[in-house]
Amino acid sequence: MSQLNLLSAPAPSDIPRKFVLPDADVALHEFLGEEEADRLFEELRVSIPWRQDRIRLYGKEHDAPRLHQWFADGGMSYTWSGIRMEASPWVPALREIRERLEVKTDIHFNTVLANLYRDGHDTVGWHADDEPELGPEPVIASVSLGAERDFVLQHKERTDLKEVIPLSHGSLLLMKGRTQACWQHCVPRRKRVRGARINLTFRLVSTEGIAGSPRYSESG
Repeated sequence: MSQLNLLSAPAPSDIPRKFVLPDADVALHEFLGEEEADRLFEELRVSIPWRQDRIRLYGKEHDAPRLHQWFADGGMSYTWSGIRMEASPWVPALREIRERLEVKTDIHFNTVLANLYRDGHDTVGWHADDEPELGPEPVIASVSLGAERDFVLQHKERTDLKEVIPLSHGSLLLMKGRTQACWQHCVPRRKRVRGARINLTFRLVSTEGIAGSPRYSESG
């Protein structure tokens, strides 16, 4: 899709919901209209070469509780939980979403981690996107497609501070500032959820001054 088409495409009315959280800058946007989100969900579900990896937990190997794939510019790679992933070429639907996201935020993103939650049994555990390659105050842009899932934030030092954010079809969660330094997040198991969800977490990664391959955490 051309830049002109992206700019002229109808967009939902977006008055972002800002969350009043200490040490954080978190906002939820209506990013994609329903028909557009439906189309992109189906395109990504069939065009992404989803991986099912094994991870080691408490000395035992288990299937990762979701499918995933990683895309990046410039042939980067990353390793998490002993799994090394080489960047896949950007599929057209991801390029389309990235272009639209960059128009909206005026921020360039060079990587995206795609996660496929097949139903409510698939999860991602507590973590923060606080790797050195992301910088001290990274912008994390999380696009959700498909079944609504809860996204839970908890302060790293004040465990009484917690926020549950339902991420709906076509939504965009932007996390900026000190959010990753001071908060962690997860997508908990929700047995009542029957449908699938695709999450796309866009980041700007720098490899300058970093020895070896970039290392990233999981993400929602």
